[in-house]
Amino acid sequence: MDFSLHSSIRGIAKWRRRATLHHRYRTPLLFTLLITVALFFSFKTLISPSAISFSRNSGPRCGGGGSPGEKFLWYAPHSGFSNQLFEFKNAVLMAAILNRTLIVPPVLDHHAVALGSCPKFRVLDPNELRFKVWNHSVELIRDRRYISMADIIDLSSLMSSSAIRFIDFRVFVSTWCGVNINSACGTESSMLSPLNEELKQCGSLLSGYNSNLDSSCFFATQEDCRTTVWTYQTGHDDGVLDSFQADSELKKKRKIPFLRKRKDVYNALGPGSEAGSAKILSFGSLFSAPYKGSESHIDIHESPRNQRIQRLIQNIEFLPFVTEILNAGKQFARQTIKAPFLCAQLRLLDGQFKNHWKDTFLGLKQKVDVLKQTGSLPVHIFVMTDLPKLNWTGTYLGDLAKDSDAFKVFVLSEEDEFVAQTAMEIVNAGHSMKLQSVSSNFDGRKEQCNPQSLPDVLLYLEESICSCASLGFYGTAGSTIAGSIELMRKNNICS
Repeated sequence: MDFSLHSSIRGIAKWRRRATLHHRYRTPLLFTLLITVALFFSFKTLISPSAISFSRNSGPRCGGGGSPGEKFLWYAPHSGFSNQLFEFKNAVLMAAILNRTLIVPPVLDHHAVALGSCPKFRVLDPNELRFKVWNHSVELIRDRRYISMADIIDLSSLMSSSAIRFIDFRVFVSTWCGVNINSACGTESSMLSPLNEELKQCGSLLSGYNSNLDSSCFFATQEDCRTTVWTYQTGHDDGVLDSFQADSELKKKRKIPFLRKRKDVYNALGPGSEAGSAKILSFGSLFSAPYKGSESHIDIHESPRNQRIQRLIQNIEFLPFVTEILNAGKQFARQTIKAPFLCAQLRLLDGQFKNHWKDTFLGLKQKVDVLKQTGSLPVHIFVMTDLPKLNWTGTYLGDLAKDSDAFKVFVLSEEDEFVAQTAMEIVNAGHSMKLQSVSSNFDGRKEQCNPQSLPDVLLYLEESICSCASLGFYGTAGSTIAGSIELMRKNNICS
């Protein structure tokens, strides 16, 4: 696939943002009401599994596709990219433990699907989460904005070692749902078209809404962070209560009935279990994080009795970006910055971070002052931040940018040609289409499925550049992005 840069740059922002409807004229009340009602029922038909009528032949086609005896694992990623990558690593681990082919998901739009809060026991139930992820994934295909996790993260080391088998989500859907995904790309068809109906039926079934589906075909887990902490080969705590439970006040206030148990994932979902016989096994969220002496959902950090899994745990601790991103980061550092530099990652506008500007800027100032006093001037600084440059005035960033004698500040934006060029190289590389040996009628490189605009790769580029910062790195406390950059630097990815 040869993607033209000139025809794409103007469409970059479209990839990242949903279009907004601006009304220039006042619409008559009755007409507005009729349109609203029509859209409401159409929207309900699109996303509500209860509105779907199931046919005997709908859903996954368990007899076709894949090698004899091959079984698959699907899961529901969510939230921002860093969380999605963390879930992907856990999915790789689960697929290896259960000897299943992992269905590689797309990179979802930032927070297009949110899980909720595990510590507060307030999360989407697994079926609802899976169906939201399914709908958003199909939306990305239909809007021709689809980019696979395998297009961003280099999986070659895992594939070459035969540690895990992969299949692209689009190839899986094409094979197992019996639909021609090529026809879905860029369609403006009715929500009630046969193609959309088939996709909705298959997605609803795979999400776990049809309890009558043959369990030898599909099994949808109902465990989530409210009920289960997955373990592996610990040998002593399978089925026991986890150390973290909802406290009495939370139970009373929220009427929480859940008890969190530790379960061995192989015993619960592996050979000999009901789930183990299923051709397709579906998890909900696979995100986990340390919390109050335990893990929110997955507590598998070593496997001394299984060296294959132990090696895999070590290998997936760090999964690098694809070479197109890494090389672009090195190029920007060497050809644009052209000097030793500091990277400052400042998350200022999102969630809890917007309340900590003072501390964030104070920490950066202390680091910059040391460099100013001990190094040569100007100090080169690469800044990655969610605060638009137009809003730097009156902040410490504005002070740095104004003092051109002491500091030379560099930033990237999604409109820069350098970003567009890298995005074009990623699209043309088509890494996700090299994953599987399964025959399929889907080929993402066909003209009707070519992206209408370039993917948003700014975050990945910024992280790659920061990995090359020889004067050090300053990251926002508590930011998963900062953690990702620290991991890249620890693995000397820029050397």
